[in-house]
Amino acid sequence: MPDTAIPAQSHRKVIIASSLGTVFEWYDFYLYGLLATIISAQFFSGVNDTTAFILALGAFAAGFAVRPFGALVFGRVGDLVGRKYTFLVTMGLMGLSTFAVGLLPSYASIGVAAPLLLVGLRLLQGLALGGEYGGAAIYVAEHAPEGKRGFYTSFIQTTATLGLFAALLVVIGLRTWMGEDAFADWGWRVPFLLSAILLGVSLWIRLQLAESPVYQAMKEEGETSKAPLSEAFGRWGNLKWVLVALLGAVAGQAVVWYTGQFYALFYLEKVLKVDGGTANVLIAIALAIGTPFFLFFGWLSDRVGRKPIIMGGLALAALTYFPLFGALTGAANPALAEAQARAPVVVHANPESCSVQFDPIGKTKFDTTGCDIAKSALAKAGVPYTNEDGTYDRNAVVTVGDESYEITPGASSGSLIEAVEAAGYPAKADPAQIDKPMVVAILTALVLLVTMVYGPIAALLVELFSARIRYTAMSLPYHIGNGWFGGFLPTIAFAMVAATGDIYAGLWYPVGVAVLSLVVGLLFLPETFRRSVHHRRADAS
Repeated sequence: MPDTAIPAQSHRKVIIASSLGTVFEWYDFYLYGLLATIISAQFFSGVNDTTAFILALGAFAAGFAVRPFGALVFGRVGDLVGRKYTFLVTMGLMGLSTFAVGLLPSYASIGVAAPLLLVGLRLLQGLALGGEYGGAAIYVAEHAPEGKRGFYTSFIQTTATLGLFAALLVVIGLRTWMGEDAFADWGWRVPFLLSAILLGVSLWIRLQLAESPVYQAMKEEGETSKAPLSEAFGRWGNLKWVLVALLGAVAGQAVVWYTGQFYALFYLEKVLKVDGGTANVLIAIALAIGTPFFLFFGWLSDRVGRKPIIMGGLALAALTYFPLFGALTGAANPALAEAQARAPVVVHANPESCSVQFDPIGKTKFDTTGCDIAKSALAKAGVPYTNEDGTYDRNAVVTVGDESYEITPGASSGSLIEAVEAAGYPAKADPAQIDKPMVVAILTALVLLVTMVYGPIAALLVELFSARIRYTAMSLPYHIGNGWFGGFLPTIAFAMVAATGDIYAGLWYPVGVAVLSLVVGLLFLPETFRRSVHHRRADAS
């Protein structure tokens, strides 16, 4: 079937309306991630600092956990009822949930009910987002002329970054205007409450749109699916492409996305001890530099194909993450990098006497063995360390450079902390020593990797599945990949850092997933950039 002809002005309207609405939803979703440090203090203050931050990231990840379920629910509705009305519903649900976060009482006010309510709202946000992205990407792709789908849908791909960028600007502006103390106390609520205004504007914009021409034609001809779930996942001819899309593209894209735009931010704040305001500004600059490359790689994928660009991004990420984050440490906190090189900290202990430094209920004291006392003190001070097996029973020996300190059960860790401070390990990054141009350059390199894998992915997924089941079939692998593989990345990575003491240990997770997708994608992922989006047979792929 030939492309549906629509005027250029309509193309612009479709892109602008779809993109602005999606920017709003990403703004809502990522406010939480940007404010994870403050939220950990507001809602998880009943546990130690390290555990509170990991739990806050866990609540952040809860929104991602339910995204595949939202994809099933709203994807089915999108294939049964239409693209337009489905993403109107998801937008309303997302906006109201975000507004409610700004009204929640803190842990100090109502105790454990506060984090439970917070997680509940995150779950609603995740369900809504599970239906939003697929609708917006499909809507734009089904309007785009042949040969320009990669470029047109790349505008949707910028929305996640633009939403994050918008959230950063609001947070930076409020922090600067009211000061860190007031912002941490109550000002953090304002960005959530402002979303009510954005919700109204975005809903009005979306209401101006007509239904997708591809879906409208199917509906008029009676060719829409009556059972999109069973057609998409009950037939091997379609299910195999769902699996290939997930493992051969989206999982890798997701970990690269969250490493470059979220883990990098958390790494600056929590590992390198850069103050939150400075970290936000540096990330914002890198995003501003890198965002146009979503459009460039979307445009390029219309000419050379989607697959080589995505696979190239995955390969570069796997090869460069460790050196890039190592360089980031040296640029953002040179005192820490110098102390690590000059006086590395090593914990020598019997592995059986060492606990994982994570306590989800806040009751463990980590003081019954020398190993636990040493690691708890080092983790609290933000000092990286390595582990070596020792023949000790319940004692531990910690070496700081050439100096050794024996830690016994019940002993104080004061002398150890004094030793690491004397060795030059900083309590926080010195703003005067941060090489800001270099930090921005490294962060921009990480964002460019994101643009390579993310710019062409929407067009690839739309083209991979038939129009009858497209909303359902593409939404599930996208949201399993980005909701689970990507959304859990900060939590998993920081848990790995806390468990090992190695500030780079968390990078093994995105590198491993990127390599998995690279191998599966090279072997099984087809090239799609010359396919039509009008095919309707459920196993046409």
